[in-house]
Amino acid sequence: MKTCKTVSTCTPMEEAQGTHVFDILGYSKHRGMGHDSDSYIRSGFFTVGGHNWAISFFPDGFNGYGQDYISVYLVLVSHRTKVRASCDMRLVDQYTGCSFSVHNIGPRIFNPADTTRVAPQTPCFIRRDEIEGSAYLRDDRLTIECVVTVFKKPHVTETKSLPVIDMPPADMTEHVAKLLEEKKGFDVSFIVGGETIEAHRFVLAMRSPVFKAELYGSMREATTGQCITIKDMQPVVFKALLHFIYTDSLPSDEDTEMVRLLLVAADRYAMDRLKLVCQSILCEDLNKDTVATTLALAEQHNCLQLKDACLQFIELSGFKDLKATCPSFIEDVLKKRRKVS
Repeated sequence: MKTCKTVSTCTPMEEAQGTHVFDILGYSKHRGMGHDSDSYIRSGFFTVGGHNWAISFFPDGFNGYGQDYISVYLVLVSHRTKVRASCDMRLVDQYTGCSFSVHNIGPRIFNPADTTRVAPQTPCFIRRDEIEGSAYLRDDRLTIECVVTVFKKPHVTETKSLPVIDMPPADMTEHVAKLLEEKKGFDVSFIVGGETIEAHRFVLAMRSPVFKAELYGSMREATTGQCITIKDMQPVVFKALLHFIYTDSLPSDEDTEMVRLLLVAADRYAMDRLKLVCQSILCEDLNKDTVATTLALAEQHNCLQLKDACLQFIELSGFKDLKATCPSFIEDVLKKRRKVS
């Protein structure tokens, strides 16, 4: 079965990062704006990853937090787009210029269509007493530093087929067939109907347990160095048998009678595959003229599938039409079959 294997690759998503510094001068003068959604100061717009952003600063807190807190939010200003991003809110030490993270928001989807666009659910709440009286607030100046990281969609390559080297067809039978065709290395001879036919011991033993017993078993000494006589078989049938042994196929244009003789030979040498091949051919050739002979052959050589096929053919064709030509044993078999069914 020919299979196809394909592959595609997902490369790490690209990232764009930017930092915006929002200086809030006169920090104390912005107190008293209230706690609702409109009580904020917005930074100037800044661009990260091709999208516009802003920082919303609520001096009196927002979203349920009272005057003990200030609130800071990152806002996506760009419309008609969704952006996956993270942000790190930092406060800058007014004495050293160093910034310190006070709230880190992991990757999330910013959607300007949300009702939370003005104050999205990425709040940074900072206790007022942590700012006032600290190094973060000097000369009434508070500096917020926001590091925004935008994650773009990962890039997936087009699907490609992996290189495939076709598996070559099996050719062992071709090489074995050449042994018979080239007539070299024969080490055993048979006398069949007065004709001498040569072959290779190991090939015959490999294909037939009966030949294996005769050529390599207890009978080996009796067969070594002399011709083996095959009785009750025609040379043409033995040659056809050897052809199957070496090629795993029947000679071309074999007629029904030859197939019957090969079935007998297959049964004699315990070659089950050849026996089934012959049964298949004979089954396809069933008709009113052949069914009686084929059924008798199947009965004699224990070919159960072929026997069943013959009986089904007789029943489907009408037993009365065949009764005159059927041997008596076939009639008995049919009667027994009907009793069982």
